Parts: sequence; structure tokens; C-alpha cells
Amino acid sequence: MIKVGIGGWTFEPWRGVFYPDKLPQTRELAYAAEHLTSIEVNGTYYGSQKPATFRKWADEAPEGFVFSLKGSRHTTNRRVLAEAGPSIEKFVTSGIAELGPKLGPILWQFMPTKKFDPEDFAAFLALLPETVDGVKLRHAVEVRHASFAVPEFVDLARKHGVAIVYAHSDEHPEIADVTADFVYARLQKSKDKPATGYPPKELDEWAGRARVWAAGGAPEDLPLLSGAPAAKPRDVFLYFISGAKVRNPAAAMALIERLDG
Repeated sequence: MIKVGIGGWTFEPWRGVFYPDKLPQTRELAYAAEHLTSIEVNGTYYGSQKPATFRKWADEAPEGFVFSLKGSRHTTNRRVLAEAGPSIEKFVTSGIAELGPKLGPILWQFMPTKKFDPEDFAAFLALLPETVDGVKLRHAVEVRHASFAVPEFVDLARKHGVAIVYAHSDEHPEIADVTADFVYARLQKSKDKPATGYPPKELDEWAGRARVWAAGGAPEDLPLLSGAPAAKPRDVFLYFISGAKVRNPAAAMALIERLDG
């Protein structure tokens, strides 16, 4: 499957642009879930949610919709990652299993100042659980320091079956190596013009890359550090994040239209 979405659903400038005028704010998640196929939840990075909240989100989204959750900052913003076990357990047992089949990958995002320490990062990856309450967990890591752009990091992530986030960004390293049974991409270069955030030609190109990933390949125009992956079908999660944020829902819908065509 290929899931396309945005970061969160609460953003005032979307009202009257993405959301219809006078749409109650309590209906915004349901509306977004009707027009997109996934949402990356940023709020879980900053604070914990109750099981009832995850259950409510699942109830408001249609069948087939997927939520990706950003893991707690208290897990990733620490000097010694090997000591993150209790924090990881607290997050994964906080009720995320209430999302059931609508639970997508967990995104563990690291500060731009966090450098690659092979031994410590290996210990962190080994702590990531495979399931919680009978629900399969999939993990992705977004690293934002140039020291991670080495084959050793790619091989380590591949050993643990953890996806490396591909960041389409001018600020962070672009690592397109496929290291898990899914691909996670965050597109961060949307602009106010055109109305779809990305020009039509670029959206066509992203649709093509998503299809290549889903078919088990690797796009030829994206940088690899440690060779092509084994050729097998993969799920793809692609989010329009940051950039001209007001345009991101339109960009996501335009990409979904291309993929459905």
C-alpha cells in the first residue's frame, strides 16, 4: 500500500483553504481522514495521550486510514540512547494499540545535534519492540546530523529492520536506502506557489518514486549509501511536512490523485 498524508490536522491557516468555512473544529480529523490516506501525529512527540484518545482517532478515521506516530522526545533527546528502554516501553504501552490496524509506523526523530555513535545507536535499535498487545509495530528513525550519512548506519538499520526516513530537505542528510519492509519519506520543500505546493512535474516524479518503492525497487535518482535493497513489495508512507505548510494538504491530495490514476 502507498499512504500519503500531512503532519497533524490542527492548523489554523488550513481553515477556509483545506477545511471548508464553518466546519466545526471537532470535525477536522474526520474531514482530513476522508481526503487523505494517512496523518503523521506530531503531538505524541511532545506529550502522552490516553488510550481513549487513540481509540477516538481510530473511530473518526475510515477503514484503511493509517496514523503514524512520532515517538516521545524524552526517548530520543538523551545523551545515552542505550538507556532509553523504560521511555520506549512507556510510549508503546500508552495505548497506541487502540489504533489497531490503523496504527502505522512509529517515527523516532533525533535532534540535528545528535551524532552517530554506532555502538549506542545499535543498542537503541535493539530496544525497539516488535509488537504491543498483539499489534505489530514498525519503526522509522529520522536522523538529522551529517555523521549518519555512512554505509555503517544503513547496514545497522537494515540489520534491525528499521526504516531510515528519507528527508526531502535542504537542511538534513538525504538517505534513500531502503532498510525495512516499508519506506517512510518526508517531503519538506513545498512552496506557496503553485497551489499544490509542488509543481505538477515534481508531483509526477514523486508518484513514480512511490510506485518504484512499493514494487520493491529503489528510485535511480535518489542517493544510496549501501546498495539497492532486496527486490520485494513494500508499503510506502509519504508525508508533506513543513515548507509552505498551508499547501501541504493540496500537495497530498494531488499526489493521491496521481497514484489512483
